[in-house]
This record gives sequence, structure tokens and C-alpha cells, in this order.
Amino acid sequence: MKNIKRILSLILTLPLALSAGCAGSSTVNESNATTGSSAAVTETSGSSETTPSEQNSGITESNVPESNILVVYFSRTGEQYTVGVIDKGNTAIVAEMIAEETGADMFEIMPADDHYPMTYDELTEVALTEQGENARPEYAGEVPDLAQYDTIFIGAPVWWSDWPMIMYTFFESNSDSLAGKKLIPFSTHEGSGLSGFDKKLAAVCPDSTILDGLAVRGNDCQNKQEDVRYNVKEWLSALGY
Repeated sequence: MKNIKRILSLILTLPLALSAGCAGSSTVNESNATTGSSAAVTETSGSSETTPSEQNSGITESNVPESNILVVYFSRTGEQYTVGVIDKGNTAIVAEMIAEETGADMFEIMPADDHYPMTYDELTEVALTEQGENARPEYAGEVPDLAQYDTIFIGAPVWWSDWPMIMYTFFESNSDSLAGKKLIPFSTHEGSGLSGFDKKLAAVCPDSTILDGLAVRGNDCQNKQEDVRYNVKEWLSALGY
């Protein structure tokens, strides 16, 4: 009888044990499923959330502020004194350095009728004729809205100890817009230095503030660019840029 009771007891207990085992397995699976689902949601949220710096910066591609500095320049390629034939103008090289250091916008003065010769001797003759006639050659393109700039760097090669005449076209055509701004001249030359660019600029733009200019040898622009870049940085630093 005792053996029969034990057998009956085992038979009654076995379903309960199996039932408990299935319930435990089901609980573990549900836990894993919930954890996996939560991880997936976290990854999705992470990819769409912005960082605190992005939230606080308020700067997007559409509202990045425009520069308040402009570099205006006139430059020539072709045969250059003591340098030979160049495919990038000396003044353009300096202008780009200034823009790189200050984050400035750029505007190149380009002749509407480019009658300037590519050979040095012929170019000097044309430049001298324009100066003697007090010419005002027209330039191509539309000048940026100068109202957005408070500082304008202005550069050109020295032609017969003066600005090229096309630069006077720019000065006079935009005299009202240049008033009240800081104008900073720079020149490229082979011995003339700044050649009074600052004084001549002050005379034609009397309502502007003219700051100290920079003179750079054209030969150095082509052959000693690291030295030129160092001088540009030092000059800009002294001006507070």
C-alpha cells in the first residue's frame, strides 16, 4: 500500500512541476523581448535627438551670419616685372590670404572690356595712357551690397606710383556706400611700396576711416609665399583682425 501511495503522489506532483517549468520559460522570453524592444527604441531616439550644443547654438546652414569684412582687389596675370609670366596675379594671392585669415568675402574688379596687354612693356604703356587721360575704365559684375560690411580691404598692383585707374571707377561709383567704413589698402609692387595708396584713398573717400596698409613685393608673392603669409598675419594682428 505504501508503494501504491508513493506512485500516486508522484503522478499527481509531476504535472505541477511541468507547469511550473513552462511558466518560468515563458517569463524569461517575455523579459528578453521587452529588453530588445527597449534597446531598439533607444537607438532610434538617439539618432534623432540633437546634442545640447546643437540645441543652444541656434545656427543652421540657412542662418549662418554673413561676413562683415570684404576684400576688393584688382589683379593681373601675364608677364610681370622681375617675375616672368604668371598664371595667378600677385594681388590675388595676397587678397586670398587676407580672406583666409579674416573669413572675409571677396570681390574681384575685372574690366568690362579687358584691353590690357599680357606683356609687361605694353601694359605699362596702356597704364600710363589711362593715367594721363584720367580714364575711368568700366568694370564687370555687380558689387556686393556694401551695407553689410564695416571693413573693406582694397588691393591692387602699383601702376605708375598710383592706383590703376579702374580702381578710381570703383571708388567713385561707390563713394556713398564706402562712407563711414574702415578701408584698408594693400599693394603689390617691385620697389614702389604702398605708393601713397592710403593718402589717395583718403582723398577720394573722405568720409571713410583709412587704416594702415600693407605693401608686398610681387616677386615674393610668387616665390616666397610663406613669408608673405607671415607678414599678412602680423599686419592683420596689428590691425586687430
